[in-house]
Amino acid sequence: MQNSFELEHRLGYRILRWVLAVALLSGVLVSAVQVILDASRVSGALDAQARQTMALVEDASTQAVFSIDSDLAQQVVDGLFAQESIHLARITHPDGEPLGMRERPLRKMPLRPLTDAIFDADRTYRTELTREADPGSVYGFLDIHYDTGPIADTWLDRAIVTFASGIATAVILGMVLFVVFHLLLTRPLLRIVESVKQVDPDRPDDNLIELPPGHKDDELGLWVNATNNLLVAIGDSQTRHREAEDRVNRLARYDQLTGLPSRDTFMGLLQADIEEAQKENTVLSLICCGIDDFKSINEQCGFRTGDLILQTVADRLTQTLTGNRFTFARLGSDQFVVVEKGLRDGFQAADTGDRILGCLSQPMVFEDQTVSMTVTLGIALFPGDANKADRLLQSAEQTMALAKENGHNYFQFFVASVDQEIRERKQLEKDLSGALAQNQFHLVYQPQVNLATHRIIGAEALIRWEHPERGLVPPDDFIPVAEMNGRIVEIGEWVLDQACAQASRWATNGMPLRIAINLSAVQLRQESIVEDILDTLRRHNIPAGRLELEVTETSFMTNLEEAVDKLKRLHAAGISIAVDDFGTGYSSLTYLKRMPVQHLKIDKQFIRDLLVNEEDTRIANTIIDLGKSLNLTVVAEGVETAEQEYYLAQRGCQLAQGYFFSKPLKPAEFERFVENFHRSITEKSEGH
Repeated sequence: MQNSFELEHRLGYRILRWVLAVALLSGVLVSAVQVILDASRVSGALDAQARQTMALVEDASTQAVFSIDSDLAQQVVDGLFAQESIHLARITHPDGEPLGMRERPLRKMPLRPLTDAIFDADRTYRTELTREADPGSVYGFLDIHYDTGPIADTWLDRAIVTFASGIATAVILGMVLFVVFHLLLTRPLLRIVESVKQVDPDRPDDNLIELPPGHKDDELGLWVNATNNLLVAIGDSQTRHREAEDRVNRLARYDQLTGLPSRDTFMGLLQADIEEAQKENTVLSLICCGIDDFKSINEQCGFRTGDLILQTVADRLTQTLTGNRFTFARLGSDQFVVVEKGLRDGFQAADTGDRILGCLSQPMVFEDQTVSMTVTLGIALFPGDANKADRLLQSAEQTMALAKENGHNYFQFFVASVDQEIRERKQLEKDLSGALAQNQFHLVYQPQVNLATHRIIGAEALIRWEHPERGLVPPDDFIPVAEMNGRIVEIGEWVLDQACAQASRWATNGMPLRIAINLSAVQLRQESIVEDILDTLRRHNIPAGRLELEVTETSFMTNLEEAVDKLKRLHAAGISIAVDDFGTGYSSLTYLKRMPVQHLKIDKQFIRDLLVNEEDTRIANTIIDLGKSLNLTVVAEGVETAEQEYYLAQRGCQLAQGYFFSKPLKPAEFERFVENFHRSITEKSEGH
């Protein structure tokens, strides 16, 4: 509808385009004819001028040839050059030998190529020189070459004026016609259109079309009156049928008991949600919720209570899961469905399943009855489990039915492997929540060696989780979970506190080492992180220069300005900043320039195949050279062989850590290792 009122669609402008086109075409044609006629006239005038000029000097030229008087011939030629248009003049004997001649170059003009194509560059005229007494004898020839440039330039000026005046006249005529047409027709039509746009299709008789002034008795007035009568008739008809249509639509689209969309309506909503998920490349979960033993509840409490239970389930679902990310429906009987959009993975769907189980397991009180019930959920994911609406719903319903055969009050995913993975993840989250309180964490320390002096100058503190049942849980398994649920903040505070306490004890025992700890992106986003770190240093009486914070390249990408500000404040206090796993993330020189970085840590994946894989060796060399150019200390992680240690030292890498020197050790083992390591270095130096 709106497109009809865009500029290019308006009737007045379409008429204007046609009028202007016709007027311009006519103006161009008329002007072209005038210019052509003028060119023909100019050409004829030039020929006439040439004939007249040759007639004036013919006798003198004949006399000069007859008497072989070259001075007279040259005077005649020079006299001709008083005309600016003459390009060459020549008097010659019959054999072609010139008796008198003069020439000047053609005039240079910008549009000469155009005019030369019309008039030629120059025009040549020749006349035979004879005497009246002996007309049969030719004594010589008079040649005159006219330069067409001056007369063509004058013609071109007139042609431009002719075309310009013709086009201007056409434009003015077209605009005048447009204004007249606009005032008489298009402006009143536009007012009628604007009035029509105000008409509400549902209630057309509320806003009738306004009649433009001055058009009461003409065709426009008759059309407006007829249209208004039609709108009134349509409004009366719609009023009679609206309530009946609303009732029919309500019965067809919504469940009368709960007010939720019915199955048919839900399928349309689900299809729209799937299309949105495809466009945004996100995961969508469909949770089919079935009440356990609803038939028995109906028989024990009565059908009236059963209806109240269904209404309560619908209310609790919509009140617990708020926001436009959720779509709800009642599939029929005791089954409900919940769709959640914009998910990253199935773990978020599991969280939603837990919330549904929690809210629906609470007792329901109806007058003098208290009803406790449970539900079982079947969960299917888009696009992993199905990519069509009907197949996705079928997968969730089948999963719910299968889950009910195995038990009640829990959820199950459509794919068994996904279900098992999520259950393990949920159990890991649960165990992780109590790991810190139950003292299941401990720190180990991996020494950092100066490759030039072969002295241990520091250690990286690494967390380990001794699970009472699973044993040692790798950090790569539980750290991402802790970062996702936010527990990494309290775990990180514990690591910082323990590492600083250990550094303080070592310093007291005469072993002052720099301690490096990892700072996650979640910790870096905490507003109080700077104050918390500095307060921990003060509590343990640790100089700021003895602490190194390792951040990954991706940890400061989400909010670069805030991360840079916090790290600069920590650096200003004396704390060293290192970029961990360098080369695996964005590796942008822009970030390195803005970040207060002192150390680059080459990721162990590039060190593992050093001297074996050419690409990894080239990457490691590039990082070392980059560190040198930026005056940064380069630390190699994962050094495992003497060849790697020697190569890195020769290339200029300053620090290294890895199993070649030592695996991560507990504090007492670390102390013994440092003592033995330095003793062996001393013995080697004394042996030499």
